[in-house]
Amino acid sequence: MRQVLPGSAFPLGVTVDSKGTNFALFSDNATGVTLCLFDRNGETELERIDLHECTNGVWHIYLPGVGRGQTYGWRVHGPWAPDAGHRFNPNKLLLDPYARMLVGGIQWNDALYGYRIGAGDDADLIMDDRDSAPFMPKARVVAGIPYSSSQHPRIPWPKMVIYEGHVRGLTMRHPMVPEAIRGTFTALSQPEFIDYLSGLGVTALELLPIHAFAQDQYLLDRGLSNYWGYNTLSFFAPEPRYLGEDGLDSIGEAVDRLHQAGIEIILDVVYNHTCEGNHLGPTLSFKGIDNASYYRLLPGNGRYYDDMTGCGNAVNTDHPRVLQMVMDSLRMWATVYGIDGFRFDLATTLGRRPTGFDSGHAFFNAILQDPTLGGLKLIAEPWDVGPGGYQLGAFPPGFSEWNGDYRDKVREFWCGSEGLLPSFATRFAASQDIFSEGRRRPWSSVNFITAHDGFTLHDLVTYNDKHNEANGEDNRDGHDDNKSWNCGTEGETDDPGINALRKRQKRNLIATLFLSQGVPMLLAGDERSNSQGGNNNAYCQDNEIGWVDWSNDDPELPEFVARLAAIRKKYSSLSRPEFLTGTRNDRGQPDVAWFNTSGERMREEDWDNPHSKCLTLRLAPVLEDEPSLVIMFNASHVDVEFVAPPVESGHWEAILATGDDLEGTSLEGGSTFTLPARTLVLWEWHE
Repeated sequence: MRQVLPGSAFPLGVTVDSKGTNFALFSDNATGVTLCLFDRNGETELERIDLHECTNGVWHIYLPGVGRGQTYGWRVHGPWAPDAGHRFNPNKLLLDPYARMLVGGIQWNDALYGYRIGAGDDADLIMDDRDSAPFMPKARVVAGIPYSSSQHPRIPWPKMVIYEGHVRGLTMRHPMVPEAIRGTFTALSQPEFIDYLSGLGVTALELLPIHAFAQDQYLLDRGLSNYWGYNTLSFFAPEPRYLGEDGLDSIGEAVDRLHQAGIEIILDVVYNHTCEGNHLGPTLSFKGIDNASYYRLLPGNGRYYDDMTGCGNAVNTDHPRVLQMVMDSLRMWATVYGIDGFRFDLATTLGRRPTGFDSGHAFFNAILQDPTLGGLKLIAEPWDVGPGGYQLGAFPPGFSEWNGDYRDKVREFWCGSEGLLPSFATRFAASQDIFSEGRRRPWSSVNFITAHDGFTLHDLVTYNDKHNEANGEDNRDGHDDNKSWNCGTEGETDDPGINALRKRQKRNLIATLFLSQGVPMLLAGDERSNSQGGNNNAYCQDNEIGWVDWSNDDPELPEFVARLAAIRKKYSSLSRPEFLTGTRNDRGQPDVAWFNTSGERMREEDWDNPHSKCLTLRLAPVLEDEPSLVIMFNASHVDVEFVAPPVESGHWEAILATGDDLEGTSLEGGSTFTLPARTLVLWEWHE
């Protein structure tokens, strides 16, 4: 007879010591809970143990003699009352929400659904009695020891250069990474890869979701897969495919080596929904443990979910135990694995109350006051699909935000759109109109031209239209309004004129990104002209479409990016700690001054001129030993004469240009310079 002890309701999940393991599971509405133990491979159910202790909604038990390596799952008893929001079904094996490591994957079968699938329009009201255990992944007991031992680099926000990439996509085609380890954390720890990031000037690697996620059946049926990973199965367990031979240690090894190179790691985390979908989705974890607590349900009709994510459900962060779970997950990744920050997918959902989005939501307050999390890099994706879903600038001080309006205005400006000077200048200057409330700083704006969702930089200047046929949805998926320009021909071409223009446009966009106030984020592979063949929604392309192509047909572009990163690091005026307001420094110089092409200060009529596509700005130094900088933009299709801003002495010297044979050019203050069409030049003042 197995010895069973009451155990403790805290902490949740499993806690292993030298004598045994404590199991704790929250379910406020359950009438009973059963712990199921399996063999090491998770294939054979060996034992079922009913729990008799429940404290404050937490069911708990301690099993002497059970230790690391044990695989397990839960069965939860309670009312089957979908109209009231309860979908308890003890025939379904359920994954522990706090599982640290998974054994096996989802094997799609009708038994995974809590209801009788195929029984008609009201099928989800009929309980299914088939056992789902043979088709479910199991949790494995692991010790909660730190896998990372390094110190956080603590890069100051103004010095950040973020590089957004995918664990698999970054290295699956990397020629310097051994084939056997490609697509894993072990690959990210390779010196060749880390040296490349360091040489590029990257200070933070932002990774697409690494939480274990589901492979959607409808994608598998089409020979595709969930590549990006925005369909979370477990908030505590890493995606098994990303682990190398060293298992969980491989994450800590990668983090340590990146830290040693001065590179932080930011995780893109998906706490807004799970892979269980809507009322017709499978029962894998939360839905069977306590559906009414874990998910937002429609008021007055618990059968249906309040889906503000577009993914079938929304996690209920209004519930204190659900909020606790998310906080526990964040702290685990920060303390056990040494993660430096988080980018919150669809963060608007996380701050929703029944009355709408609330910047004072307990979710944000809990993070900001937390001694572990409050000082990390916190980035919000400021939208969801619910009412008032776009909340750019509405997040509390302490959070930075993906600035989608920056992306749009910069793209439109370099496409030659009219009437954009005021909005382009404001976005270039860190969007004070959006982020100045609450004494927020310029780094509240995370600027980007491209991200995983949408065109790559190369495709942005190569395609006017999306080409998503490979996704199997007749090109209906993905954004239609890409604010892109193919420079005259749709797709790849041998025309040297068009290719030269595309090269210049890529440099214009990247230079604008790195010279803007705020924090630049570069999409992995953009510096290598990586293309997805015009696919702007490669979420299901775990293949050469979605993976970074390191071959590069523009070999000088990585060096151009590295130079920009070095320039940004060298000149503090490019990453000021305060918003640009025209305030004068000790030498009487305004922090920023805007000029028209005649070298005169911009007037209201200049800003309002819808046909003007040219602009000059002068940045005063923050430190006394730094020179002033001038940036000239010509987004028009013709060459334009610019008059240089006046200086009392010295001259301007071009230190970076997106056009040919311009660098090194000297220019006296007040003299005339012809700036070629669609070109940017950065000038430095010299005595």
